Amino acid sequence: MKYVTFTAVAALGITAAGWAAAQEQITVNIGSSHPEANIWVYAMKNTFQPEVNRILAEAGEYQVNWNEAYAGTLYKFTDTREAVMDGIVDVGMVGTVWEGANMPLQNVTYFTPFATSDHKMIIEIFDDLSQNLPELANSWSENGMVHLSSLITDSYDIYATFPVNTMADLKNRKLNAPGTSANWLRETGATPVDGALTTYYTNIQTGVTEGTLSFASGILPTRVYEVAPELTRVGIGSMYFGGIAANEAFFEGLPEPVQRAFREAAKATSVAHGDYVASLAERAMTEMQAAGLTVHELPEAEKTAWVEGLPDIVEPWLEQTGDAGKVVLKAYFDALRERGATPLRNWDEGR
Repeated sequence: MKYVTFTAVAALGITAAGWAAAQEQITVNIGSSHPEANIWVYAMKNTFQPEVNRILAEAGEYQVNWNEAYAGTLYKFTDTREAVMDGIVDVGMVGTVWEGANMPLQNVTYFTPFATSDHKMIIEIFDDLSQNLPELANSWSENGMVHLSSLITDSYDIYATFPVNTMADLKNRKLNAPGTSANWLRETGATPVDGALTTYYTNIQTGVTEGTLSFASGILPTRVYEVAPELTRVGIGSMYFGGIAANEAFFEGLPEPVQRAFREAAKATSVAHGDYVASLAERAMTEMQAAGLTVHELPEAEKTAWVEGLPDIVEPWLEQTGDAGKVVLKAYFDALRERGATPLRNWDEGR
């Protein structure tokens, strides 16, 4: 069990108004597997931390001292869950996309592609469901964590050494497809290779793969477009990637005002994250094309063939997750339609 320790400020300053109140100091270890330029870490560093500071400063009772361990200095992308769960960090980026065995419910978007490209909608839906749908909230708790803020991607497309004009162009190609996104390549003839934004550049440069399924806001800061200069827009959709989460024992040991500050800062982080991803994705397209990226559009007929040609990739996920999976799937698609989305395939139909 991890406990939080506090120390009062050593000296009380005398001001014109009298004695200044002492602030209790709280040390928070915060970290990630990715660098600060990454969209998920940017949200932590540039919104979550300063927003917590601002809220607590206004109240004047507590102050956080942040120990930062970004850019994989403590753990790599394969260990994000364990890092937060085991208290290696108190707050961290958790990529549930890599946790198909331990947190399968969080991966519902990856088993239901072509649902929506509106990443802000995905944030709104999963901030709600992660707090209020017991199946998702309990999943975080069972893994010793508290979900604070949703992390997403903008829409996935194909960045490669070759353009994709027809589905036949994917045959015998090797593409990085992280975690469960490998399912999107089933029946396409392409071979998925696991990886992350931190590995794509080297994979493609060395010929391990010939491209990747990825998104503009992630490709720009990692400069993957330098080795994969052909972008084919497919519109596979925006995905719920994971969350900013706190170690549960640590969080429960915080004073209630600090817990509240974390929650409020997390809401602000979700909004800022959505805005930042939108801005960065737009800037990414401008800068990458200026650097030589060529953009292609997959013809609608070919896209339809891809969507309709996929096997029932959600069924194995439902077999794994049981009744809880059915509840999450229904809640997700209900939330999409309530917000005006029209999925290209109704993965929840008949479940």
